[in-house]
Amino acid sequence: MAFQCQRDCYMKEFVTSVVSCCPAELKQEVNGKKETLKGFNVKLQDTILFPEGGGQPDDHGLIGDVPVLRVTRQGPEALHFVVTPLEEGQEVHVKVDWERRFDHMQQHSGQHLITALADTMFGYKTTSWDLGRQRSTIELDTPSVKPTQLQELEEVINEKIRGHIPVTVQLLSIDDPAVEKVRSRGLPEDHAGPIRIIDIEGIDANMCCGTHVSNLSQLQVIKLLGTEKGKKNKTNLIFLAGNRVLKYAEKSYSTERSMVSLLKTGADEHVEAVDKLQKSVKLLQKKLFLFSSYRKEGDNEFMNIIANEINTEETLVFLTVGEEKGPGLFLLAGPSGAVTQMGPQVLELLQGKGAGKNGRFQGKANSMARRAEVEALLKEHCKHHTSQEE
Repeated sequence: MAFQCQRDCYMKEFVTSVVSCCPAELKQEVNGKKETLKGFNVKLQDTILFPEGGGQPDDHGLIGDVPVLRVTRQGPEALHFVVTPLEEGQEVHVKVDWERRFDHMQQHSGQHLITALADTMFGYKTTSWDLGRQRSTIELDTPSVKPTQLQELEEVINEKIRGHIPVTVQLLSIDDPAVEKVRSRGLPEDHAGPIRIIDIEGIDANMCCGTHVSNLSQLQVIKLLGTEKGKKNKTNLIFLAGNRVLKYAEKSYSTERSMVSLLKTGADEHVEAVDKLQKSVKLLQKKLFLFSSYRKEGDNEFMNIIANEINTEETLVFLTVGEEKGPGLFLLAGPSGAVTQMGPQVLELLQGKGAGKNGRFQGKANSMARRAEVEALLKEHCKHHTSQEE
């Protein structure tokens, strides 16, 4: 059977009834630790919440006022994991987390478009794909993709998006001869019901259970970020679609502004400025140098970008962001021995929480008021280290 979410991918709310509610457990990872959550698996008469499948993550949403934490498929039925029991037979109002759903629709339809054109233009077949939280990856059956091919592919992809091309859904019986003509990587063993075909007019027809946009124009734009070496002579193509491109541009611009302020140069000169900084550090040879910086605005990613550009084998890097006398974030990076020794002391002075490994110690500071004391402590450590080397 097809769920209501597959018949109408744009339906945001739906009234249905509870078929069953049985005790269940959900295994999940929270802050790197595996936990088992006790709750209930709820079956509904029908659902607008998509169960994980076809490379697409599941939907989140509400059944009444009860949050749905996971949706999985069991044969022809969907199981909705909740922590509060629901009464069998009761009528319920289901609401989908639309921001998450539409994001998945954009990424999934984007993958179909990229896959079809990579095959048509260069003969590169898709062997798998992954819809990640921040970026998505398509595994292509080729050892490499040339930069010129990547550019050409991106241009054609976005030309098709501007072409306002319809995307439709067809339901075919499993013995329909038309099934043999569509692109597919096979059906799951427990598949039940008709075959669902996603048709991008004149471009692609693909067997798929996922949710999709109804027109390529709703993808807005696709950005191919680049490629990475895959497994067994394959190439991973990394892409963003739709709203993710806008968020990526906003974040990149914010990082660029922070780098301009820190390096005191224009964006076009950042590489040269960092190169000069690295060369200056190398001139210090075995001396341990302290590089310290504070900014009111920033996040962990910003601090790690800065630390990644500095040779921390010979430099102790102390970075902080947040309120000058209030809470914030900190990062201590450098030789692993120095970081292991100084990290807990920095943590104590900043009244914070954090942890470290592999030459990095970072965390949250409750108060930046004693930041100057931390700098003095680190300078003394660097001075002592250098005198020992000499």
